[in-house]
This record gives sequence, structure tokens and C-alpha cells, in this order.
Amino acid sequence: MIRFNSVSKRFGNVLAVNRVSFTAKKGEIIGFLGPNGAGKTTTMRLILGILSPTEGEINVEGLSPTESRISVVKRIGYLPENNPLYKNMSVSEYLKFIADVKKDNNWKEVVESVGLNEKINTQIGKLSRGYKQRVGLAAALISNPQILILDEPTSGLDPLEQDKIKSLIKKIGKNKTIIFSTHILSEAEDVVNRVIIINEGKIMYDGSKPKRKGGLDKLFRKVIKGE
Repeated sequence: MIRFNSVSKRFGNVLAVNRVSFTAKKGEIIGFLGPNGAGKTTTMRLILGILSPTEGEINVEGLSPTESRISVVKRIGYLPENNPLYKNMSVSEYLKFIADVKKDNNWKEVVESVGLNEKINTQIGKLSRGYKQRVGLAAALISNPQILILDEPTSGLDPLEQDKIKSLIKKIGKNKTIIFSTHILSEAEDVVNRVIIINEGKIMYDGSKPKRKGGLDKLFRKVIKGE
């Protein structure tokens, strides 16, 4: 579980996150939506303990991300927007390296779950962007974390690759807490079961996704642009 209680984050005179409160539970795939500069990535970094809140309290599985950062990050799988990979390594070499760092040897099971079997001996630099994202997702899943933070996981992928990543997220999300940021509203509509819309550091909407096809786009425009 993740809990934010009136959390704010300032960078000098800029208030990037403004008194944000929400709770994320197991089994929720939360679409974390907002325009560029809305505060999405800052909020994710606060969850991970990369940043400390200026005000308020954050609780991840009963722990403070800043006071108990090592314990917290062991409970979280993180796929950042700019997926950092060692491109000279093969898929197996990289995932074994990540498994050694995390002191967990379930990487072969993860390979199968994300559909990387046929690329296991391929050099990462020679993979398509879609397969690189799968490698990043596999790395996030090693050690079976109960929380996943996915920042723009399908950015730059073609429609077929997007569909494959979305299917993986839906499959994985049944037993985990997932916070999933994207600018592609139709994608969020397909994947998430809850929506949080943030703008100028404030939560503008937190609730179920609209049931009608295209309803999320209308909701987003209403909340952000007042249309």
C-alpha cells in the first residue's frame, strides 16, 4: 500500500507537488495522468525516496521512503521513462546482473512471463524498442515486488508493441499495486481500473475510469481544460 498525506514538494520557488493525498492498494492499476510538468514524475520519485517531501507524510508498506529507503525500494519495481539498460550485455547477462544486485534468482521465471525467451541471448542494443521495454519491465519484476511504478512504459512503441506491453501490465496487475503514467489516454482506458489526474501539482480527479469508450479523453479535457 502507498499512502500520501498532504504531501508537497518545492524546488526553490516552484511548488511541483501541492498538498497531494491519496492511497493506492493491492490490485489497483492506477492511471497517473496529467500534462507535461504536472508533477507526475516528481510524485513517483517521492514514492521511491529519490526525493524528500517538503511537507506531509509518505508511507509505503508501513515505511517512510526517505527514512527507510533501502527497505522501501526492495518492495518496488521501477521502470523509468528513459529505460536505463546496458546495451552491450545480452538479455540474460543483464537480468542475471539485476538478480544478483537484488539477491533474487527468479529472473528466468520473469523472462518467460514477459515473453523474452526467444531473445534471451540477444545483445540488448540490437533489440527493438518494444523488446527493450520488456527487458526493463522484467528487471522491475525481479524479486517479485508488490508495487510497480511504470513511467511512460509504452512511449515510442508501435501499436502492436503497445498492445503487448498493455497485456503484460494487466496480467501482472491482478496481484500488485501499479502506478502507471502515460500521455496516451486510450491506452490508460484499456489498462487501468482507477484514474488520478494531476495538474500544476494538485490532484484534480481521483476515481474510477469512465465506462464509455472515449470517456477518459472527455474527462481529462474537462478536468484540465474545462471543456
